Amino acid sequence: GDVHIKYGYIEGDDVYVVKIASGFYRNPALGLPVGQGLMLAFGRTTGELRAVLLDGGLLTRIRTGVAGALAARYLAPPSVERIGVIGAGNQARWQVRMLAQVLPTREIVVFSEPQKGIEGYREEMEEEGFRVQAVGSAAEVAEGCELIVTTTPARDPVLPADAVRPGTHITGVGADTPGKRELESELFRRADRVVGDSREQCRVRGECAHAIGAGTLNPDDIVELGSVIAADVPGREEGEQITIADLTGVAVEDIAITRSVLAAAEQAAKS
Repeated sequence: GDVHIKYGYIEGDDVYVVKIASGFYRNPALGLPVGQGLMLAFGRTTGELRAVLLDGGLLTRIRTGVAGALAARYLAPPSVERIGVIGAGNQARWQVRMLAQVLPTREIVVFSEPQKGIEGYREEMEEEGFRVQAVGSAAEVAEGCELIVTTTPARDPVLPADAVRPGTHITGVGADTPGKRELESELFRRADRVVGDSREQCRVRGECAHAIGAGTLNPDDIVELGSVIAADVPGREEGEQITIADLTGVAVEDIAITRSVLAAAEQAAKS
């Protein structure tokens, strides 16, 4: 298993946030979810405990899905007919749910190893209005999709670089610790735009760190997603570009979603 502790505050806020989240990947065999966790909100000027959000990792899953949808909004090609998903766990679900907020397609092509999780994934997503096609390899996903999301805890590449077509966008969300890796480093040599959630963090963990080590990515070429959203640098500029978003997970996402929950709770208490 792995455990992440993230913390901080957004300037001007009245709270600071500490988030603890874990992933124990053998939990399903015990009848337990992979992800666990909670978020703690404290008064920024006094340190008093304001709230305990015992969400079991749900808020982390949602905010990661939202980050993937934001990446797609700015980096995906103009027309996405099929969403490729590698993995069949929680993020394979939440990435697609959030992508549905920014893309019209409901077609999913999925590959997962082991295969046993795919049927449950198919049933759940089809109940939510998606059409799911399971394939036998990650290469088949790449051959048929304009947007690919990788959502596994793999430590060896699962997406082959030579299978990715021109015009594809890839969002990698699984490699959130230094040992994890889903994309072949050669893919970064082919990429026209590489975006990370944090340039500093992506240099030491995630897909970018592996590509930098392999010599297929210049660390100065990493662009932060926030800079793309703010229009300081362009996202996708041409339809045939290959774009990559390396989402390693940053505290500002946890702070923002905690603020949203607190605001909703305070509003509900007043009504």
